[in-house]
Amino acid sequence: MIVKSPIQKQRIRKVPKSFSWVDHRLVRDRHIENCSHSQAALYLFLVCVADNQGLSFYGDPALMAKLSMDQTTLDQARSGLVKNSLIAWQRPIYQVLSLEPLGRDKRAGSLISLRDILGGAR
Repeated sequence: MIVKSPIQKQRIRKVPKSFSWVDHRLVRDRHIENCSHSQAALYLFLVCVADNQGLSFYGDPALMAKLSMDQTTLDQARSGLVKNSLIAWQRPIYQVLSLEPLGRDKRAGSLISLRDILGGAR
């Protein structure tokens, strides 16, 4: 068994009183594997600046400056995160969404059957 010990004991991370945190399901449930580098950077930034409801109001110019992205890269990153159901966006508001298990029907919270995917074919 590997014994883990902090390298810098004076710098052990504590969960802050603010909302900013990254849900471990991002990795465990493999959501991160569906993200490009620019999507991951935008998602991390939004998680860090979001309030307790996951909302933030950063505009495109500020996001592009903070993340060193051009408009096309930002647009693609945002679209990818929306498509992967990690964020919702309605200018000027971003919402970091709760993580849903992959492969589940988001409407009912149940697994999607192959029959449902193929349109009810028997």
